[in-house]
Amino acid sequence: MAKGAPDTKRWTHFHSALQLAINRAAHKWTYEDFQECFALWCKEEPHGAEGIFNTISRHMEDQIHASCETLFRDFKVREHVNILHAVVTEARARKQRGETDGKDIWREDLEPRAAVRARTVPRLESEVERLKATLKNIEEENVALFEQTKTNVQRQREADEKTAELLKILDDVYHEWSKLPHDEMGLWTLQVAENLVSSQPP
Repeated sequence: MAKGAPDTKRWTHFHSALQLAINRAAHKWTYEDFQECFALWCKEEPHGAEGIFNTISRHMEDQIHASCETLFRDFKVREHVNILHAVVTEARARKQRGETDGKDIWREDLEPRAAVRARTVPRLESEVERLKATLKNIEEENVALFEQTKTNVQRQREADEKTAELLKILDDVYHEWSKLPHDEMGLWTLQVAENLVSSQPP
């Protein structure tokens, strides 16, 4: 059941009956029984003895209550009884609707495991199909990413080859340039410039 849902009648009746049983058990030992065990003291101190008897009765009742509540909390009895009520209510409603041929319908010859499997397996199968579809999508995405990665690697390789080719050309150009007579070229350039200046009219 959903958390915070109201308690079912089954739990309410069960808990009320238990409270009544605890109350009766705690007070089953009457004051008359107490007097038989402590006759002299009850005769000499009747008010004190009665007070002690009442205290003991209340203590027993409180202790039983506390122990029961601890068991209920540890074993989630309240939630489980409410779930049981929901299951029984659903089963009765399905029986009234005539739904008596389902795979998870209880029968005397039906093992509990078979009934659980009848309801659980279809859900697991649908979950398996969902996971298969998810896995297929992931595999397709992986294939697309792999192809994209291959393309990127190929492009990078081609770019590296072109870069290496350009660098080789630059190296060749620099190598040929370094063979030129730079001093003579500089002197020649200077002479040409002077001749141009001198040839211009004043």
